[in-house]
Amino acid sequence: MITDRQKLQSVISKGEGLDLELKACRDQLPKSVYETVCAFLNRHGGTLLLGVADDGNVSGINPDALVQVRRDFVTAINNPLKLTPPTYLSIEEAELDGKKILHIYVPESSQVHRCNGRIFDRNEDGDFDITDNTALVAALYQRKQANYSENRILPHLGLDDLDRYLIAKCRKIASFRWEDHPWKDMDDLELLKSAQLYQTSSENGTSGITLAGILLLGRQLPLLNTVPHHRTDLILRKVNLDRYDDRDFVDVNLVESYERIMAFIHKHLPDPFYLEGTTSISIRDAIFREVASNLLIHREYTNAFPAKLIIEYGRVRTENSSRPHGFGRLDPETFTPFPKNPVIAKFFRQIGRADELGSGMRKMMKYSRAYGGADPELIEGDVFRIAIRVPEFNERQEAATPGSRPGTQVTPEVTPEVTPEVTPEVERMLRVITGEMTRGEIMRALVLKDEKHFREQYQQIAVAEGLIEMTIPDKPNSRLQKYRLTPKGQKWLKENRS
Repeated sequence: MITDRQKLQSVISKGEGLDLELKACRDQLPKSVYETVCAFLNRHGGTLLLGVADDGNVSGINPDALVQVRRDFVTAINNPLKLTPPTYLSIEEAELDGKKILHIYVPESSQVHRCNGRIFDRNEDGDFDITDNTALVAALYQRKQANYSENRILPHLGLDDLDRYLIAKCRKIASFRWEDHPWKDMDDLELLKSAQLYQTSSENGTSGITLAGILLLGRQLPLLNTVPHHRTDLILRKVNLDRYDDRDFVDVNLVESYERIMAFIHKHLPDPFYLEGTTSISIRDAIFREVASNLLIHREYTNAFPAKLIIEYGRVRTENSSRPHGFGRLDPETFTPFPKNPVIAKFFRQIGRADELGSGMRKMMKYSRAYGGADPELIEGDVFRIAIRVPEFNERQEAATPGSRPGTQVTPEVTPEVTPEVTPEVERMLRVITGEMTRGEIMRALVLKDEKHFREQYQQIAVAEGLIEMTIPDKPNSRLQKYRLTPKGQKWLKENRS
């Protein structure tokens, strides 16, 4: 969501285009607004600003009509007689030049939508009706089917293959977050259809639960029978670098997987005191809520590559299979996120497990600097990777020192560097490492033959203290594995020359 005043003005100044529509709206919604929503859903998504004329003039919405305009919009897009399939969009109020406007972000959908029975698409000139153009409609359906595996219908599955208690729980959460949420009065099948987890094929009329449905709400056995490779591997690896110190093998549905991931995070990562204004918030949860969502929402589930979250000394790494739209390191400040599983993402937003597309990433960027003192690293490819610096439990926290003024915000240096505990064995090893060396080369330099003794008294302690690092951290047991001094190890050597 664009809430910053300067950014809004910048967006408006660029004028209408493929992903921006401006609509004058004084006392009631223009009828064409629903055609625009339909077109954005069918194309690549976009931003809709109500209360701004198409020439960029901010006319504003009558403050007395604002509540009714919002209510009418939400009611209509949730009405299958108006928009099919219905959708859920969040609306943000903003103010420009002293006038109220409404800002709506419409993400791309993984399905073809109709407005009043007509199919609309989008180009630079605006919305256009393609219903009677057989070739364009066929191309639209083919593009959606090729890009989004989450909509694959599984007719062999029934409601009994889903966790009905979990469905009731999600209905309750959504109704608690939004008092008039449409799920509130729906039975289970109606809810599944509304959330697009139960669909009917436009090609052969087959109906059934979709891949997204079984992934989100499935009972474990039917889920694993359908997607046998589905799992998220949670690993703590700080002392025992050859294997792990703790592990959770998560192969349940995505709603429960999210809870297991966050429980693992709570167990193994500190949560330093942090004030935002005068309110204490958990920056750990703000960061890893987005990380957990990314692992589950933006994964390509037709790929058998297992997702991983690995907690190491001073950092957390994640990996998940992806359908890349580019390759290489991303700039979180500028990149545009692409919804890889819009149906799954939308369901997560309804139950408060994910933010609007892009806003969660901005939070992760903002709080990572305060939490670990560095920006997160995001690398896109066939495997999407994230690396986040994190503090350790034994590191001094500056946020709540005696005498600090109440209400002051913690500085980004939440985790100042501490002097490592260097044993005589580790000191000997640091002094013999030159460049990149294998384990065998280091042992020979130390005149050691007992591999277990070397691993436990030298290698593991040095890695845990951040003094040396592996050259291939993703594959601890690789035959090509080597070790080198970290900047922290080099600094210690420099300060302790003898």
